[in-house]
Amino acid sequence: MKQLLYWVVLCTTTLVWAQGGSGPRGNAGPVSVYGTVIDKDSGTPLEFATIAFTNREGKIISGGITDAKGKYNIEVPAGMYSVRFEFISYKTETLENQRLFKNTKLPDVLMSLDTESLDEVVVRAETTEVQIRLDKKVYTIGKDLTTSGATVSDALDNVPSVTVDVDGTIALRGNENVRILINGRPSAIAGFGSTDALRQLPAEAIERVEVITSPSARYDAEGTAGILNIILRKEKTLGLNGSLQTNFTYPLGSSVTGNMNVRTDKFNIFNTTGVRYQDFPGNANFENRYFGDVINPLIIEDRDFDRLRKGFNTNLGIEYFLTKTSSITASGFYRQGDNGSTTTNITNEFDRDNALAISRDRIEIEEEDDSNFQLSLNYVNDFDPNGHRLTVDFQYETGDETETSLIEERNTVPELEMLPSENIIQKQDETEYLAQADYVLPIGENAQFEAGYRGRFENTLTDYLLEEQLVAGGNFVRNDSLSNVFDFTQNIQALYTQYGNKFGKFSFLLGLRMESTVLKGEVTGEDVTTNDDFNVNFDKDFLGLFPTINLVYELNEQENVSLGYNRRINRPRFWFLNPFPSRSSEANVFQGNPGLDPAYASAFDLGYLKRWGRKLTLTTSVYYQYETDAFERVQEDTGQFTPNGIPIIRTIPINLSTNQRIGGEAAILYNPFKWLRFNGSFNIFRFETEGSFNGVDYGAENTSWFARGSAKVTLPAKIDWQTNAFYRGPRNNAQTETEGILSISLAFSKDIINDNATIGFNVSDLFNSRKRMSFTETANFTSDSEFQWRERQFNLSFTYRFNQKKQRQRRGRGGGDFDGEGFEGTP
Repeated sequence: MKQLLYWVVLCTTTLVWAQGGSGPRGNAGPVSVYGTVIDKDSGTPLEFATIAFTNREGKIISGGITDAKGKYNIEVPAGMYSVRFEFISYKTETLENQRLFKNTKLPDVLMSLDTESLDEVVVRAETTEVQIRLDKKVYTIGKDLTTSGATVSDALDNVPSVTVDVDGTIALRGNENVRILINGRPSAIAGFGSTDALRQLPAEAIERVEVITSPSARYDAEGTAGILNIILRKEKTLGLNGSLQTNFTYPLGSSVTGNMNVRTDKFNIFNTTGVRYQDFPGNANFENRYFGDVINPLIIEDRDFDRLRKGFNTNLGIEYFLTKTSSITASGFYRQGDNGSTTTNITNEFDRDNALAISRDRIEIEEEDDSNFQLSLNYVNDFDPNGHRLTVDFQYETGDETETSLIEERNTVPELEMLPSENIIQKQDETEYLAQADYVLPIGENAQFEAGYRGRFENTLTDYLLEEQLVAGGNFVRNDSLSNVFDFTQNIQALYTQYGNKFGKFSFLLGLRMESTVLKGEVTGEDVTTNDDFNVNFDKDFLGLFPTINLVYELNEQENVSLGYNRRINRPRFWFLNPFPSRSSEANVFQGNPGLDPAYASAFDLGYLKRWGRKLTLTTSVYYQYETDAFERVQEDTGQFTPNGIPIIRTIPINLSTNQRIGGEAAILYNPFKWLRFNGSFNIFRFETEGSFNGVDYGAENTSWFARGSAKVTLPAKIDWQTNAFYRGPRNNAQTETEGILSISLAFSKDIINDNATIGFNVSDLFNSRKRMSFTETANFTSDSEFQWRERQFNLSFTYRFNQKKQRQRRGRGGGDFDGEGFEGTP
């Protein structure tokens, strides 16, 4: 919609100019007139504001529109003019009798809302909007009712091209190797190497999500699938304002999220704080059949998960305006979690005559305490109104997590027998430093040069202790074969440069990024021997060049074509490198691989955008990716047995040879009436994997797809009703076939108390069908499984806003606080 507004005002202004006749009498040479247009209430720039220069006869001689930073630079014949500034739903401002006989900077123009014309703006904020830029698609999260009371992870599942699996795994175009950034930077808010933290943050904190499938050189080269950049909200309105939202859910849960903002001409203080309590029941079952000389070849496991998550998070910051063109922002983020879960596993073993031979109960009680703290400093200096900018960032993060698990087990068939118990304690401490500087230099009217540096220095210390009873009821004894301390260091430093320009309808952005990676791992323990052919300690370094190319050609005012190329890297996470096994059950272990190397990918993306007026927008893409040394988790029989005679199965990540992926996607936004709105997307892809490990061929081919759709209807009495549907098609890899997943959610909401408050009700996974069902086959066993991480959920919410009536109405306008994107080349 923002792009549509751009072309409407541009065409209107051009038409008026064409009818305005020649310049003022005297026909003097042209001069440049520039300045900035600002929202009076929020102090933020207004994009797409129109500027018109009228002579003494009242004829429009020249004009233009503001860019994403609210700036304009227009050539007019020298003379005396009145300069008029207009923007939809804002009061018109005029600078009378301006003597413009030389290059002139006009004073900043402050525009305020016209309260009588806000209805049109409200309609624009009801739905998710999409903007296409040279290197990304930007989805502004509209008034999505289904995310009320939900988490950031749930909200991502409503973004086109993105899927969130039942266990929280986030994928982009079906590829799980996606990099998640918060406000353009790696952050503790997204978790250290895990997305669990996103399940504890409220969806209301999101302003927009940038889907970056062809990242420019400004961004990290990490993530072969691309980047998801989550931009958090920060209120811009002057004065004191805020909101409070409460949620009550079933299964039992509740949350309270409040945000408050105080802004003056010199500073802006902002805070978001949330408390969450939620019960997450889940379930799983496994049917494993073993081949060969196994006493009980059929084993059936039924698991019930009872999870309780309690969390607190707060984000407090202050932005201080040093001058009109520079500011410094300091913010602190703190998150604390107190989580517990009880997993009940009932295992039945059947002999070769299918008679029940052994029945066993296994109860695992897990407690998890974790906390994250992040301190960020940001400095911005706009040297001139044309985009000449320097930004400097520093970020410090620290986190700790302690997991304790007590496993109790007993046989109930053929007779009641208590079995030895296990006690697992895992402590993890993480520290990260980030330093970054970005410099943007405009060259001429359309060109721009950019260069920058980023350094990330991370250390993770994992202390894994396993204690076992040798006999039931006996003392716990340390298992020296599995207990260990893993010290992992990852240092990444990068330099980049890029250049962009626009010639008529053609725009391009060329960049090159160089990244140096150092990976170090050291294992200490009583018994650090291993039967595998790799060293438990490692020290590796890699140096890589990552070119990027992004092109856009405007076919007409409503249509464009884009082409992107970039080279990416996927570095192994620390748990993929830890050589000591950790186990979820006695017979299933996960073991990292210190010999794992980074995977590299080259990706091509061809996109197309078409708009039909204000009602319909279509975006499509065709993409291809070739990845070398791609990661794959494989399962294999270790040849070892538990004390109860069950074969032990190991899962280990390996570098497969190649992975090719080709696909296409389409998304549509359709608003036929004010009371009816649709959006939908479809993505289909095919991948081929080639590679072998330990003499086993893991090559595979698969075609899969997913689709989502959303319909929103305004009912009588101004009640909003929204229904979302998502389907993920079947897929497979070298060993496992996974069935399709269908999920439907619906929601209702109504504004009350003079539109200062909203009540809402939604149901997530209406038919309780969001389950992952898969079948794994190897030479030694087969496994048929079903897993449901979270059952159907009902949510009732209440939101109250104070001094914030305009906030929802003005979402989607103007640039973001943290985006910092230099050359946009926005069509």
